[in-house]
Amino acid sequence: MLDITDLVYRIAGRTLIDRATVQIADGHRIGMVGRNGTGKSTLLKLIAREIEPDGGSIAMPRAAKLGMVAQETPSGDETPIDIVLAADTERAQLLDEAEHATDPERISDIQTRLFDIEAHAAPARAAIILAGLGFNAEQQLRPISSYSGGWRMRVALAAALFVEPDLLLLDEPTNHLDIEAAMWLEGFLKAYPKTLVMVSHDRDFLNSVATGILHLENQKLILYSGSYDTFERTRRERLAQTESMREKQEAARKHMQAFVDRFKAKASKARQAQSRVKALARMEPIAAAMRDQAVRFNFPEPAPLPAPLIALDHAAVGYAPGKPILRGLDLRVDPDDRIVLLGANGNGKSTLVKLLAGRLNAEAGGRSASGKLKVGYFAQHQVDELELTETPFQQMARLMPDAREPQVRGRLGQFGFGQDRANVLISALSGGEKARLTLALITHDAPNLLILDEPTNHLDIEAREALIEALTTYAGAVILVSHDRHLVELVADRLWLVADGTAKPFDGDVDDYKKLVLGGVRAAAQGGEPKQKNAPKPKKPPAELRRQIRETEALVARLSADKARLERDLADPAIHQAPARITALSKEQADIARALEQAELRWLTLADGLEA
Repeated sequence: MLDITDLVYRIAGRTLIDRATVQIADGHRIGMVGRNGTGKSTLLKLIAREIEPDGGSIAMPRAAKLGMVAQETPSGDETPIDIVLAADTERAQLLDEAEHATDPERISDIQTRLFDIEAHAAPARAAIILAGLGFNAEQQLRPISSYSGGWRMRVALAAALFVEPDLLLLDEPTNHLDIEAAMWLEGFLKAYPKTLVMVSHDRDFLNSVATGILHLENQKLILYSGSYDTFERTRRERLAQTESMREKQEAARKHMQAFVDRFKAKASKARQAQSRVKALARMEPIAAAMRDQAVRFNFPEPAPLPAPLIALDHAAVGYAPGKPILRGLDLRVDPDDRIVLLGANGNGKSTLVKLLAGRLNAEAGGRSASGKLKVGYFAQHQVDELELTETPFQQMARLMPDAREPQVRGRLGQFGFGQDRANVLISALSGGEKARLTLALITHDAPNLLILDEPTNHLDIEAREALIEALTTYAGAVILVSHDRHLVELVADRLWLVADGTAKPFDGDVDDYKKLVLGGVRAAAQGGEPKQKNAPKPKKPPAELRRQIRETEALVARLSADKARLERDLADPAIHQAPARITALSKEQADIARALEQAELRWLTLADGLEA
């Protein structure tokens, strides 16, 4: 499917990729990994022909269709469902031509092609994808101009998934998603029938989706088969083997050099000494295994405070008087809590976070907090609002006016900013470095409570692991919003679900929540609102489920028979003489296809319930 040979790419005089070669077979799902700034996104642009290489070649089959999420988010009065459907340009052109065609043979060709590409099922398929990414039936019909940039990116992602290209390229596809949409996307991509290359730093996501890992390191590409965990283990073994071979070679070199130094002036040993000199010259040195410098996070230890740090007593909060976003909040945060907020975007997680951080006041009920409580609050807008014309040292020094220079540099050093990076303009830092700097800034005064809203969006896998380690050893409390399930599962000891206008403790783990979310997605795909409750609804008795499954199977069989009958009628050559009849049958076929899609979704939901 994809053949990269001796690829070279340079930017601003710096070589990002140097004579890299790799072959990716058809049907594989490849996760691309590497430290921030190594050129992963650049490689995707090279494959997509958005930029040209300085050397080498990238080849794929001539007829293969390539898809990538559009860089410009959609805008205007079109709806998400219209935008997604329009992404399949062939279907759109055929439908447009079908409305005006008069030649019977051309009409037949159009209808045959529409049948081949399953155009009748396209609206249902587009609705399922949008529902999975968080758009319920009503939201799919709202103008795209009414959505924020993050939600427009979801529509662009939905359009790329809908087209189902032969080679799909995705760059950090979960960055604009909440954990609910990320869970759905994981399942969708696991079933993707064609070739996928994606850049991701989400370890669990890669473990679940990828059949191979493409590592961009030291300007080269190395393809490993298996999951991310398999890649990490294999790479660790390879590095250890390389280091062992280098040490053995170095010992041999020292032994031969010692012989030469001792006997080169002795006539009886001169010939042997000379042969060893030649052997040393022929010996190709094995380079030391290149290991990335470890990323560090070191949160300062806060002063102890009594419990609770924060208590909400039947609180309500919102942005306009009399119009609360959340109400009935009875929650508390204790000094050693590790709390993760669950709930779809738009349900009020950010509102709750701002109330807990003291950025919003409760308009009803009460919020009480320890008088000496210090809160470190991380949000994505803070990363974007760093002063780009200053250095990390200048920004930290302004927050620590009474500190001496070594203390300021020491604080930055605890987040991986040594002498060289502490004096670089922030505009020249990578996204991951800016995120680390923001974390350093918000924790400079040893807060008792860390509130982190999607802290991993710009961090690579190594930095995420360092953040997990720092959070688990941090002596204060943590409230976390994140789509990274690996981070959530390792850090959280309590889950709060923000849904239905309130927030309550969730009785279950992340796997329980995943089942709840996927059930809600099925409901949204069938035109209903995905209902999220604090716990799964009581299960129906098995006998009742079996009865409903039998009824749904009968409906599926009946609709399938009707679909087959219509396909036979449309394939009859005699129908070419009756264009109106073709149009009527095509409409009926589309209606039956939608009904069949919904019946099959209902059967899947019932079957899942019976299995549970």
